[in-house]
Amino acid sequence: MEVYDELLRWAEDRGIELHGVAPRSIPGRGMGMVATKPLKANERILLVPTSALRSLDTVRTQVKTKLAKDTKAHAILAADLTMDKPTSKYSPWNAVVPSRESISSSLPLAWDARLHRYLPKPALALLRAQESKFARDWAAIQQSSLFSPSITRQDFLYTWLLVNTRTFYHENHRTAKLPKDDRMVLQPVADLFNHADAGCEVAFTPASFTITADRAYAEGDEVFICYGNHHNDFLLVEYGFVLAHNRWDEVCLDDAILPELSDGQRDLLEEKGFLGKYVLDARTVCYRTQVALRLLCISTEEWEALVDEGEDGGEELQDKVDRSLGRILRKYRGVVEGTIKELKAVEAGEAGQRYMLSMRWQQIRGLIDRTIARLES
Repeated sequence: MEVYDELLRWAEDRGIELHGVAPRSIPGRGMGMVATKPLKANERILLVPTSALRSLDTVRTQVKTKLAKDTKAHAILAADLTMDKPTSKYSPWNAVVPSRESISSSLPLAWDARLHRYLPKPALALLRAQESKFARDWAAIQQSSLFSPSITRQDFLYTWLLVNTRTFYHENHRTAKLPKDDRMVLQPVADLFNHADAGCEVAFTPASFTITADRAYAEGDEVFICYGNHHNDFLLVEYGFVLAHNRWDEVCLDDAILPELSDGQRDLLEEKGFLGKYVLDARTVCYRTQVALRLLCISTEEWEALVDEGEDGGEELQDKVDRSLGRILRKYRGVVEGTIKELKAVEAGEAGQRYMLSMRWQQIRGLIDRTIARLES
């Protein structure tokens, strides 16, 4: 804990105020912020002045001047972190960020590529987009006069992922002119809060960031913030974890429903704007899924009339749709179960990475099972 004590002393010198919370080791989950006294709802627990942020404004001149003007903020901040020395003014902060080994183990972008095929479809799509962003930013570094053999791809990947997982959205008079993806800052202490599907309020003004308790906390409780209303596929790719309890979790059913459709049905769904992006969450299936399933239950002419008129077809059709959904889900459950079994025999990557993938597919199986049970009740 000595490095965290040093961080808090460093933060206090920069005007950061911490009230009733402190970093603590969370068994089995690393570090988090814990209430050191009873907290009341709406009580401010952290204030970070904007002068303490690490942002585009604090990037060293040699980085700014050597990168092309159209370089993205993500790449600029990562390059600045890459240039840090052990004696950097940010050394107390750098001492507590996740290690290179931790980042490489948890983030799919750094995994053995042979494991990528076991990611659920939405996670894989997010990863491919992330790969494109990293390739763009790494190219910007390589093509700049900043580049030297001392900056390796692995060095930059590490700091790029640190930026990706630890930045907060921030807007001021200058960054308001930038694309939203470029309005990012790193802020000390605030980045120690872990994520939950509901958490304390994070807000910013031109002068500061604040975190305010969303409810009452007892002494010893972990205090969370919410990074956004994200399903677990997003959390896995962007942050390297999944939540055991996530109200925003969902399952993509494209691989379950699309194989059930004929070429003509797919063409019709595409024409009407309803092909793909079928989603199941803990409560229901999405409207797009309902529309596609109706096409499996009635004639094309009847279906087109319902879509054009915005009708659902009534209870009798809904019963057919529910039976069709149950049949499709039971079939897809077998695919999910097969993926879980296959992962047990995979040797690529690390055991913890394979475990994370298996856990994710078990969560998907759980959502499917609960939906089948609901349909049959």
